[in-house]
Amino acid sequence: MCGIVGYVGERECADVLVDGLKKLEYRGYDSAGIAVFENGKIVVEKSKGKLQDLVDKMAKEKKPEGHCGIGHTRWATHGEPSDINSHPHGNKRVSIVHNGIIENYKEIKDFLLDQGYGFESETDTETVAKLLDYYYNGNPIETIGKVIDKVNGSYALGILFRDFPGVLYAVRKDSPLIIGVGENENFIASDVPAILKYTNKYILLEKNEIATIKEDSVLITNEEGKVIEKEINEADWTMDAAEKGGYEHFMLKEINEQPNAIKTTITPRIQDGMPYLEESGLTKEMLKSFRRIYIVACGTAMHAGLVGKYVIEKLARVEVTVDIASEFRYRNPLITKDDLVILISQSGETADTYAALKLAKERGATTASVVNVKGSTIARESDIVIYTHAGPEISVASTKAYSVQLSIMYLLAFELAYVKGEISEERCRKLTQALVEIPEKLEEVLKLKERCQFIASRLINSESLLYIGRGLDYALSMEGSLKLKEISYIHSESYAAGELKHGTISLVTEDMPVIAVATQSDLLEKTVSNIKEVKSRGAKVTMICTEDVDIEKDIANHLVKIPKIYDELTPLLVAIPMQYIAYYTAVLKGCDVDQPRNLAKSVTVE
Repeated sequence: MCGIVGYVGERECADVLVDGLKKLEYRGYDSAGIAVFENGKIVVEKSKGKLQDLVDKMAKEKKPEGHCGIGHTRWATHGEPSDINSHPHGNKRVSIVHNGIIENYKEIKDFLLDQGYGFESETDTETVAKLLDYYYNGNPIETIGKVIDKVNGSYALGILFRDFPGVLYAVRKDSPLIIGVGENENFIASDVPAILKYTNKYILLEKNEIATIKEDSVLITNEEGKVIEKEINEADWTMDAAEKGGYEHFMLKEINEQPNAIKTTITPRIQDGMPYLEESGLTKEMLKSFRRIYIVACGTAMHAGLVGKYVIEKLARVEVTVDIASEFRYRNPLITKDDLVILISQSGETADTYAALKLAKERGATTASVVNVKGSTIARESDIVIYTHAGPEISVASTKAYSVQLSIMYLLAFELAYVKGEISEERCRKLTQALVEIPEKLEEVLKLKERCQFIASRLINSESLLYIGRGLDYALSMEGSLKLKEISYIHSESYAAGELKHGTISLVTEDMPVIAVATQSDLLEKTVSNIKEVKSRGAKVTMICTEDVDIEKDIANHLVKIPKIYDELTPLLVAIPMQYIAYYTAVLKGCDVDQPRNLAKSVTVE
């Protein structure tokens, strides 16, 4: 949602803050700002727009000089993007940056107005800054404790008190925040990439733990001031992994990282040629016992869950329900202690998915999370954690995170089908070996770049288009459509191909692009029939199919052929052409590929 950094040490603080914010700009780019202790005063600089606008502003004026400060890059929730609504917020005595949403901010604001406080911004964050000032008694820990007792909602806060120059304070609840531990310098950040240039060591803050951070020490206490001993973790990402590495955009880099990401994710989970999820805590006995499976996720992760549903139900014959996380709680789902609830989240901090996790635990279900970030909130609170070893994914549009999530769904489906007796050991071994060979197949698919670039050039002037498919191909169509619309801003919808005659075909007009996915051999004839329906009404069809399919010349205007593999595994190969088409369409239109408008990488508020 928003990105937070903080620094205290011997370096020039403003430079460190800007550098850290560059690594977090994918979390929000409506505005940016910093607050730095300069000669005993808190000096604030902030600006509407991207981080570069703040950098340019400080170059023209005066960059704050000092060695302790906080920074923020914003994705607006309360109040439009503006200089005034930008963080940090506060007054001469206190300054804060905030990620999250304060649900009772109106109540707090009304109280403070009655106490004589005035407000400049439209943000919920300013109410917290003023509440800190109201309760301030000379003791920052006690003050923070009183404030978080009054605040409802989610928050990660970086705080400066004027009376304590050279000291940085932090607290969190339901929003991510780590403490970077260096030599004679320490940090706070929303995500690990912001600190990797300086240190790979970090501490995870738990709910309402308060950090007092100086250049030579980090002290963690509870709200009452009792000291808490914390473990220091080490990130296994490198700086190179968090940089573009010569690619024009992070998204293109991350598309090309998919073969290795999948290999890294599945290798520890295959033992003697068979799926092995026990290293994550998911035993064969547990798999046998589950009555029903729920998969809960948002956006791209939910699409990975849909593929999981198709494959699990087909192979293991276990009922699977896929829910959009933001709707899950509100339909009062029929979860029992005999069910497995799988939460899929790249960041492990997705607010709606976390809320679904809490509900599942309350109902007594076993919870398993599929996440990419070690130590994230969803990972820490799940009964079982299956980490996807994709490394940092910076582009807002998810690519390699989707592929590794799919790979976990396959391993789960294969092992579940085997322990349930629905497939033989021989069949399980063949499927697992086919999954092992996927990275090599993906290297072939990556060579389709120019073909997809050409197809993208035919889409850039379109106002609207359709994606269609059946079965697994319908789930793939949903993901392809999402990718295109979120980064190219072209209106795009996906439909089950068999539903066209029930209303959707009325949208098809002369020269309208339709992207048809047809990789499922048992549904190919029916999908081709649907393609003919839209083609006869003037649509320009791009068809994605396997290389063994012999298609009449007049069926499709453009073909994208992927290697022939098991039908169940084609989603892993189709993902790349879908991503390429979306990427090059956005590039050719001149869109900001890595930071599409109105979107942020991690949605940490509901």
